[in-house]
Amino acid sequence: MLDTVARPGQTETTTDVLVVGTGFAGLAMAIRLQEAGFFDVLLLEKGMDVGGTWRDNTYPGCACDIPSHLYSLSFAQAGEWSRLYPRQPELLAYLRRVADTYGLRPRIRFNTTMQGAVWDAAAGVWHVETDRGRFRARVLISGAGALHIPAAPALPGLETFRGKTFHSAQWDPGFDPAGQRIAVIGTGASAIQIVPELAKTAAELHVYQRTPAWIMPKPDRAFSSLERALLRLPPYRAAFRKYLFMTHELRVLAFMGNKRAQNVAARMARAHLAAQVSDPALREKLSPTYEMGCKRVMISNDFYPALTQPHVRLVTDPIATISASEVTDAQGVARAVDAIVFATGFEVTSAYRHMNIAGTNGRSLAALWDETGLQAFNGLAVSGFPNYFLLLGPHTGLGHNSVVIMIEAQVGYIVDLLTQMRSAGVQVADVQPAAQTRFVDMVAQRLVGTVWQDGGCDSWYKDRHGRVSAIWPGSAAAYQKALRRADLRDYAFATTEVARQTA
Repeated sequence: MLDTVARPGQTETTTDVLVVGTGFAGLAMAIRLQEAGFFDVLLLEKGMDVGGTWRDNTYPGCACDIPSHLYSLSFAQAGEWSRLYPRQPELLAYLRRVADTYGLRPRIRFNTTMQGAVWDAAAGVWHVETDRGRFRARVLISGAGALHIPAAPALPGLETFRGKTFHSAQWDPGFDPAGQRIAVIGTGASAIQIVPELAKTAAELHVYQRTPAWIMPKPDRAFSSLERALLRLPPYRAAFRKYLFMTHELRVLAFMGNKRAQNVAARMARAHLAAQVSDPALREKLSPTYEMGCKRVMISNDFYPALTQPHVRLVTDPIATISASEVTDAQGVARAVDAIVFATGFEVTSAYRHMNIAGTNGRSLAALWDETGLQAFNGLAVSGFPNYFLLLGPHTGLGHNSVVIMIEAQVGYIVDLLTQMRSAGVQVADVQPAAQTRFVDMVAQRLVGTVWQDGGCDSWYKDRHGRVSAIWPGSAAAYQKALRRADLRDYAFATTEVARQTA
């Protein structure tokens, strides 16, 4: 636990607002703060460059499953996307341009990892410890997101394996799959992109599946020269983005319990599987038994065909042990491999356990959420943690539309709240417990009957209490509307002399 008093000889870098992370969330937050007249802002970034998820994930085939013009900031639209669905290098280049265009780099402290933060009630500030010194900020905003702590299963004998092992989010750029025998563990969002790429040159590819995914066709394509010319025109580009937004919004019906919409989508997915996999036994292994949407729905045109190749094998028996050169399944079948790739996703609903955040009276956020499950007002503020905001916190994920829309709604709300506070001459805001309870209860009611809660599966949408805490149970438009303006009645406010000096 951090203390709230600087040690002798230790200095603190002081700023009004401290933002953690420089992916979509952190960059959007900093830009909107600047535009609202908050210029005393710093950003902490653990990496060497901006980009967040799209900087860290460099595995073969890495791409987004939301169209380019929707998976981008509404106020920083690019007219030069090459494809309907962006790939990792293009997304990273886009985020770098955003940082440069808005002059954010001088505000960013790169290669700086936040280790913890403690709220100092007397001073009305956060003391933030990093691996490169200490910071002091009136407002602390986490834009770190949930997709940055790789999750990997604890497999017996893994420590004895002599070949290469790495997680998809920690891809070894020097790894050459050509002629190698490779085990890919997992068949989620990253695996369906990695497997087809590895299958091109690997000698053998063993894909270990725990639960099959629902997979839809991916309508990806390169933009024609005419389309690219039209998309350089702001009115056309805005209309195209609006069209994409509306078509994606309609998908929420299938998730929210509309059986007709769900059946239509399921039939499309089954037809896609049948068209690409002719072997009945393999098709059976790839057929989900839970309702579509209970887990993340994937889009791919090349994952199923990759599994039908003679040198690729789908293994559905659990892994029992790993030796120096083999992976043995529960049936006792040992397969010799030269490398193991973990495509096992991230700690999403458990990422908070890595956060060392202490609020009022030293209360730990991790300990609180261990007791209550993940709870936050509007998914962005937690009672007892004044002036602390989470971007993409609990109940803000989407299963049907662009999460960038959710980020922008939260960013706009936080800026509005801070602007109202500035006008009122107050420095500290703590969400009222009653407001938080009201929001949490509303979300729980809306989740009843949805596929996320009642779809017959276990997913990373659920926390350790079995509650769906990662997903917003509604449309993106409904969330935008709810966060259009901050209601000061939802907060308790305070003004301190020390906080006034740092404002």
